[in-house]
Amino acid sequence: MTETMLRLYQFLPATRVEGPGLRAGVWVQGCPIHCKGCAVPQTWDFAGGYLMSVEMLAQQILAVPNLEGVTFAGGEPFAQAEALAILGKYLQEQHKSVITFTGYTMQQLEAKKLKAYEDLLQVTDLLIAGPYKEERSANKIYLAGSDNQQYYFLTSRYAYLKDKIRNMPNKVEIHIMEDGRVVVNGMMPGE
Repeated sequence: MTETMLRLYQFLPATRVEGPGLRAGVWVQGCPIHCKGCAVPQTWDFAGGYLMSVEMLAQQILAVPNLEGVTFAGGEPFAQAEALAILGKYLQEQHKSVITFTGYTMQQLEAKKLKAYEDLLQVTDLLIAGPYKEERSANKIYLAGSDNQQYYFLTSRYAYLKDKIRNMPNKVEIHIMEDGRVVVNGMMPGE
């Protein structure tokens, strides 16, 4: 693996609310979309956050026992598609799954015809795509912030969820970090 760098907003080595199973959560820093009502506008600034090498992040992810996979969120993961594709490919070679969130629609991603975008899609098992729309907020829909967002099962890994994913419950978890910070992660289910 090369010394490719990622600009991160946050990394949680283990979470149970960012998709099926025990997962690592990777929130990238930087977003060009700026959805109105975004839950994490502090991730928009491309100069914010901190840098970490893909190799170091991969090692930290793989050090977690019984990890099913990783979830890429943000910010906008496709703004760092090249680095995330490298990380995702390496993790898939270690039999880990990849879920990627994006504020772009699938049509927008395909229309750009960028190799880095294609590479990230190639290593993504489940894509949750579409901008957050405040007026269509829907915390009852699993992993989706608003009801316009679409699920794309890009591999067969999570195909068993196709007919039930929109009705699965969201969850919230609280982490107390080593530095004393309290991190609340996930989406409140229901009203």
